Amino acid sequence: MKITRQKHAKRHLGFFRNNFRVREPYQILLDGTFCQAALRGRIQLREQLPRYLMAETQLCTTRCVLKELESLGKDLYGAKLIAQKCQVRNCPHFKNAVSGSECLLSMVEEGNPHHYFLATQDQNLSVKVKKRPGVPLMFIIQNTIVLDKPSPKSVAFVKAVEAGQLVSGHEKESIRQLKGEQGLVKNSERRRKKRKKISGPNPLSCLKKKKKTQDTKPSSNSEKKRKRIRKRSTSKKVLSEKQNAEG
Repeated sequence: MKITRQKHAKRHLGFFRNNFRVREPYQILLDGTFCQAALRGRIQLREQLPRYLMAETQLCTTRCVLKELESLGKDLYGAKLIAQKCQVRNCPHFKNAVSGSECLLSMVEEGNPHHYFLATQDQNLSVKVKKRPGVPLMFIIQNTIVLDKPSPKSVAFVKAVEAGQLVSGHEKESIRQLKGEQGLVKNSERRRKKRKKISGPNPLSCLKKKKKTQDTKPSSNSEKKRKRIRKRSTSKKVLSEKQNAEG
């Protein structure tokens, strides 16, 4: 039976490795229900999980799961001790903690970029996780750890990628890296340049220029000067004529 379980696990792991780039060490997110089931079944997670998955593993949890276990009191004290020995991953609920199921669900959003496994006994959480492709799901049944088979959503996603209808997560990442190397990725921190608004013409420039009127009549001062010059010239002529007559 143990060999059969490992064969199934190996096949399921191959699916997630080949299609969703899941790599060792496998990061397994635990919730309070899984810790409690492991406690009741006397399962040594740090020893049995690497054997079952035939690879190195990292047991992880979140602050929200720890706070939830702490709030539930003595009944889940043993489960809280197991969770406290796990690595604590940062979740987006720093100020206001949420339920453990809601927190873990947020950790595998957007295509599960950190390649988490999710270990839970919560049926409602399991149903929601199966609706998201690329999330390996684990649970305990009859005191035995089981890696669930890929969900129909994950299988449909892989088929769509193979048919060219979708782009997988690692393909998107490789495209981003290529764009970054070629300098095609725009820096989000840069502010977009504001386009200059097309304003209308300056109203002052639209006014018609006044034509300068040229004076056709000479000024009175110029007429007086001309009269004086004429009088002087005639008087000089008269004097010269008298002098010639006397001589």
